[in-house]
Amino acid sequence: MIQSDPVIAWLLDSDPSIRWQVMRDLLDAPEREWMTERAKVETEGWGARLLSCQDEDGQWAGGAFLPAGFDPREWKEHGQPWTATTFSLSQLREFGLDPACDCAKRTVKLIGANARWEEGGQPYWEGEVEECINGRTVADGAYFGIDVSPIVDRLAGERLEDGGWNCERINGSVRSSFASTINVLEGLLEYQRSTGGTHQSREARRTGEEFLLARNLFRRLGTGEPADERFLRFPHPNRWRYDILRALDYFRASAILTGADPDPRLGVAIEHLRFRRLQDGSWPLDESPAGRVWFEVDDGQGKPSRWVTLRAMRVLRWWNARPSINA
Repeated sequence: MIQSDPVIAWLLDSDPSIRWQVMRDLLDAPEREWMTERAKVETEGWGARLLSCQDEDGQWAGGAFLPAGFDPREWKEHGQPWTATTFSLSQLREFGLDPACDCAKRTVKLIGANARWEEGGQPYWEGEVEECINGRTVADGAYFGIDVSPIVDRLAGERLEDGGWNCERINGSVRSSFASTINVLEGLLEYQRSTGGTHQSREARRTGEEFLLARNLFRRLGTGEPADERFLRFPHPNRWRYDILRALDYFRASAILTGADPDPRLGVAIEHLRFRRLQDGSWPLDESPAGRVWFEVDDGQGKPSRWVTLRAMRVLRWWNARPSINA
């Protein structure tokens, strides 16, 4: 066991939503042990707190994407609000709420009955029109046992010629976006984990992955320069935003699901991840998206982040175990 590692001890001295993932991904604890810890997400800590904020009709803040009574000036002056149903449900998935528990089953059933997208009044589990939103809806739906195959089919047909996605496609964009692509890829991966996927969904995942890999997860294809310097920073929660750690964690999860070896084109991003490690072995929180939240789950910008550190450590553990290291 590596529990004597002070960083591991620091991670374990935390919320159940972090502890169970440390036990599974960093300590190789027996399944019965980390599942017991995971079950606490429903009744303790951040998971229980977020569930306590839920409306009686199953939604959060009275809306699907936006809180009820939302004033557009809030977004302009204070940032996008993150309290509505879609972001709350995604956060419960990140926390690891057991989809088989009665609370989760009740929640997704109520959302299906009562939540409607502000864009067009569509029932929640039928999805919206934007690829980013639909990607996260697929991830949440597949995780919580909802049949989201119609949204998956739609996303597979909305790929751009370069293999990825852009939520501005409907407005004429013809080049894929890093953020849109990772949101869709995470959804398709969760769908494949839950159902095995379809030929179309697996092919869509392949081309979306290639879009990111060809760019080393952050570069412009033409110049090799960073497409956006923010991609090299580590925010949390990500919400819809992209960064290389989010992408690396996706490729780790994808490889574990399919048994594939890590792609060497991830190496540049891996080196940046190593470079950003602090002297005490943790990683810092570079930023949190501005805007209304139910509560904070990190200690503040510039401070060591358990969430960022957990993800970074499991990515490096996976990378360091790749066959070429031991050849």
